[in-house]
Amino acid sequence: MGDGDRNPKRQPPFDYDLDFASIDFRQQPELYRIGKGEQGVLLVEPYKSELLPHWRFRTPEVARESADRLYAMFEGYKEHGDFVGMDMARKFLQMGFTRARRYANHKSGRKWSPERSEVLPLDIDPVKAESAAIFHEVYVRAKEDPLYQRLKADHLSRFPAEEAD
Repeated sequence: MGDGDRNPKRQPPFDYDLDFASIDFRQQPELYRIGKGEQGVLLVEPYKSELLPHWRFRTPEVARESADRLYAMFEGYKEHGDFVGMDMARKFLQMGFTRARRYANHKSGRKWSPERSEVLPLDIDPVKAESAAIFHEVYVRAKEDPLYQRLKADHLSRFPAEEAD
């Protein structure tokens, strides 16, 4: 293992083996692992149920309303020092960007042919591209929030990555 692999801020992998149906991550934030990107976004309760109803990107107007609402929820979690809620809101903003971007590039939402043998050609949808841009701007604002960064570092220091065998 190289020296670069011993980064104390490296996030432990998302633990898909947890019993998500029985865990309230607001009550047990120590079980939460950030993972990479959007991992766990549709598993971690009660946050998934709070955030998912507000996640939409069909048009730029809908995307703006959704991104603003999700960011307001991010701010609400922030007021309560709820890092898990903040991170889940960040993940929904990121997912708004990535999904809208996928539909902006491929109107069907499919990047691959049905046989998964080739990447489909781009079929640009400027409406979804605008939705993606809206989500990206708000996602970056959440990700770069100073308190979010501080709480993330604290979470990582309290629950560090375990060394591989």
